[in-house]
Amino acid sequence: MRTLYSRLSVFFLLTFSTSLFAQAIKVEIRQTESGDWQLIRGGSPYYIQGAGGDTHLDKLISIGGNSIRTWSTDNAREILDAAQAKGLTVMMGLWVQHERHGFDYNDAEKVANQLEGFKKVVSELKDHPALLLWGVGNEVDLEYKNTSVWDAINQIAQMIHQTDPNHLTCTVTAGLDKEEVRLIKEKAPAIDIYGINTYGDLGNVKATIREAGWNGPYIISEWGPNGHWEVKKTKWGAPVEQHSTEKANSYAQRYTDYIAGDRSKCLGSYVFLWGQKQETTSTWYGLFSEKGESCEALDRLEKIWTSKTPINQAPVIDSVVVAHMQKGDNILITAEEPFDAYVNARDPDGDGIRYLWQIIPESTDIRSGGDAESAPKALPGSVIRKKGGAAQLRAPQKEGAYRLFLTLTDKSGHYAYSNIPFYVLPRDPDAKPSKAVSFKRITL
Repeated sequence: MRTLYSRLSVFFLLTFSTSLFAQAIKVEIRQTESGDWQLIRGGSPYYIQGAGGDTHLDKLISIGGNSIRTWSTDNAREILDAAQAKGLTVMMGLWVQHERHGFDYNDAEKVANQLEGFKKVVSELKDHPALLLWGVGNEVDLEYKNTSVWDAINQIAQMIHQTDPNHLTCTVTAGLDKEEVRLIKEKAPAIDIYGINTYGDLGNVKATIREAGWNGPYIISEWGPNGHWEVKKTKWGAPVEQHSTEKANSYAQRYTDYIAGDRSKCLGSYVFLWGQKQETTSTWYGLFSEKGESCEALDRLEKIWTSKTPINQAPVIDSVVVAHMQKGDNILITAEEPFDAYVNARDPDGDGIRYLWQIIPESTDIRSGGDAESAPKALPGSVIRKKGGAAQLRAPQKEGAYRLFLTLTDKSGHYAYSNIPFYVLPRDPDAKPSKAVSFKRITL
């Protein structure tokens, strides 16, 4: 019994030693003689190949990632310990309250209480060896008017420098605006690194941040596909989402040309989103399915980060046709009418592909800044018949905006997806029903 007790004692000591007896690893920024900025961790250059999220850590490591980003300190100790155990670092987010959520930056007491709360957290976490950066606020500029928030950001950054001499401060804006840069330079000089959440506009960052006069380094703190506010819309206002292969091409091109293409000032990036969430649709930003399957964009990042081709890859989508029309067309279908859909897809490894077709009402719970949204449910009984990449479906009975969601999965934990907006018109009892294309003509 004593031997068992001793072994257990050693086990728990080893398990919790990271949290209790850890030594901070110093992180700093240096500028080379040629003027390039470098992030230095433990005395060595450290380039961030990161992901926004704290799940699927083994997958991140397998594709060559080295860091994760959080937006708040919820479960901070557990996240830091998990990262440390796998050799990852963490950009730890401090959730600075937003004006759009009702916080008043003219209320000195509330601002002071927020600062004091952060001081306690920083004191508790500052010596963890997995800690890389402090993310002081995320998109506090979104829909705001009171620029005093930057004074509060500066106070928090000053407190961090006083409390934690081993780590740097970063604040993150929604996109990149010259006026925001000016305000941060003027009101928050204690910020070391500029963080930018950017999507379709990523290609303009290199020039804009220089024109705005930011002389220090920056990171791309969120990046991914075209945002739902940046894409073409149907006549009824539905944003048209890229399918998974289009996004994979976009991720690869943007990383190579715009992130890795500015190593003189950009210290790295955090790809978004390392997980899954409902934001406009259930697939817009997530790099994983609800079941944890990974998409083609991660295969492309693995090739870039490791210079190796993945052992097994996700299915690839070439095209999708719905009722003779392409994604982005104004597809109008009469209520209860049958219509055909077809996808031209392939698996690079020759794996069999499973196809799931669903009709889902257009989301009406659209929020800003990544705030939580509710997901509409798939309509039952929509599929009349299907075979391979072809299906015949029946339009909903109720007039309105919908999406046809297509999910393709292989046997190796990968998935691909596309969704196509369409509008259901009311059924006219005096009109002849439209004739759907013969199912045989599009059967693989």
